[in-house]
Amino acid sequence: MKKFNLKNWITVGVLLSIIGIALYFWKVSKTPELPDGFASGNSRIEATTIDIATKNGGRISEINAAEGEWVKVGQGLATMDVKELEADLNFAEANLRRTLQSKLFANAIVLQRESERDLTKKELLRIQELVKAGSVSKQLLDQHQARQRTSEAALMAANVQVAEAVAAIEAADAQVAKIKIRLSDSILVSPRDGRVLYRLAEPGEVLGMGGKVLTIIDLSDVYMLLFLPTHQASRVSIGTEARIVLDAFPDVAIPASVSFIASRSQFTPREVETRQEREKLMFRIKIKIEPELLKHYVEHVKTGVPGMAYVQLVPDALWPDALPPLLNQEETIE
Repeated sequence: MKKFNLKNWITVGVLLSIIGIALYFWKVSKTPELPDGFASGNSRIEATTIDIATKNGGRISEINAAEGEWVKVGQGLATMDVKELEADLNFAEANLRRTLQSKLFANAIVLQRESERDLTKKELLRIQELVKAGSVSKQLLDQHQARQRTSEAALMAANVQVAEAVAAIEAADAQVAKIKIRLSDSILVSPRDGRVLYRLAEPGEVLGMGGKVLTIIDLSDVYMLLFLPTHQASRVSIGTEARIVLDAFPDVAIPASVSFIASRSQFTPREVETRQEREKLMFRIKIKIEPELLKHYVEHVKTGVPGMAYVQLVPDALWPDALPPLLNQEETIE
């Protein structure tokens, strides 16, 4: 078998380079020429992703969603094991009942102390009258005065016990509510409508706090990120009309608008093809597809699809005829 020498490898490399250059210029030639008042750039379709994660650590009991499955907001996606939490709830509820009984007991003590105070007060008044009449000694008056002060102090202590019982009830009630919240958090629900992108765990696995179980993609927030130089970005504002043409569907232009403009410049990311372009300071522009249109084509939406984004820099400028016609809700993408 004939071996490749250095010359053969150089020849292959040159051929591949020529093919690459030819493909690049073919792609450029396919991109329609834009008149003044428009800007364009290559990018990829992206969408907001949301991690469904545990709020508290524990063992996964079950997962009710598979990769690629469409889920609705509020839908239960996974459940954590709650046996320990249920035991904690039983204990907390029992403690709450005990504190409620403690309050009843403290209230009863208050009634008893009030009766004792009233009795000592009446006895003191009678002794004071007898002292004035000279029927009893002043020593007996001092004893009844001390007894009356003791009953007042006992009543104050009983009221403190009632306050402590009320505070204990509030603490026990808060503990019950806290455990119930943790039980509620053990059911992981979808915060938005979307599609499951990744299933990151399986039933039986033990995850820590913040452990990721699923990742869903919000297909109501689909966009492209475009990087424009200063002289073009300065002419773009929020709501500026834009269009997206995907490589997968080159015959239609998807209506969109600018939803975000970076407040400061940055170097363009490495995904931009040429080093010359990467070294320029650019402004990041987010071009969002209208949510109402997305609802109609939600089953066709896929992230990572490359394409071109076009932005209108001059208000009311006529879009070039070289661009494909706009997509509407009556059309079907195949």
